Amino acid sequence: MLISEFAAAAGLSRDTVRYYMRLGLLQPKTNGKGGSKPYHFFNSEDMQAVEVIRIGQALGWSLKDIAALDTERRENGIDGARAVEILRAQLAQLEAKAADLARMTDYLRKKIDWLASGERGAQPGFGVCGCEVALPEI
Repeated sequence: MLISEFAAAAGLSRDTVRYYMRLGLLQPKTNGKGGSKPYHFFNSEDMQAVEVIRIGQALGWSLKDIAALDTERRENGIDGARAVEILRAQLAQLEAKAADLARMTDYLRKKIDWLASGERGAQPGFGVCGCEVALPEI
């Protein structure tokens, strides 16, 4: 299928498909027709690549990270041990983000409670840096 058909089937814009091609995430076949801008033909492997991109993004990887992993996979292959290494590193990053979100959520709950109580007691500190510095009143 051509780019417009592929983009519609994948739920992407043509510009996004072209961007993924520039990053090397999609590598459709060409037939040499079309002069300096040859026709690109997409297949089920390209559709699979889009799904991998979506999953990678959902797991928190950037397109640059996804492209690097795809290049590594194509050039060297990724065995089970390497896959575990990659996934553990991403899990550690997600766990760190989850801890940050938990701290922010805790702060917001305390701040809401403090405001709702008529600002009685000490204003809750944010504590992101390990210090309990109170933020300016909002």
